[in-house]
Amino acid sequence: MNEVKYFTKEGLDKLKEELEQLKSVERPAISQQIAEAREKGDLSENAEYDAAKNAQGMLELKISKLENTLSNARVIDESQLDVSKISILSRVKLKNLKNNASMTYTLVPENEADIKSGKISVSSPIAKGLLGKQTGDKVDIQVPAGLLTFEILDVGR
Repeated sequence: MNEVKYFTKEGLDKLKEELEQLKSVERPAISQQIAEAREKGDLSENAEYDAAKNAQGMLELKISKLENTLSNARVIDESQLDVSKISILSRVKLKNLKNNASMTYTLVPENEADIKSGKISVSSPIAKGLLGKQTGDKVDIQVPAGLLTFEILDVGR
């Protein structure tokens, strides 16, 4: 059974671009490598041919997985989300009450998480602990490093 995955519009567009790149650029390049290796003669002892065929198999697997993901993809409708509480796509400013450090995170679908740009997966321990909370709430969240206490300073989109 295929699992429905949720994406932002940008995340879905990025996935479509990646699939198009694989199909229109990388697939022909590997076919060319196979053709060149085949021209070199005996295929039973041709390492270039074997490597190109393996690369083709990996590429086709990747294309297949992307196509499957896209066929089960759904775009999150931001107009249907409650902006008064923390939910997916919320931008949350937090203060760690233990060390007074402030941080801002955006809760995104699992496959769009990127900690460097402040996007954390909605299924991460911190995000799970924040879901449904509001500005001003204090929340204790169990993370692998222990129990952290945060104050929610701001919630937005």
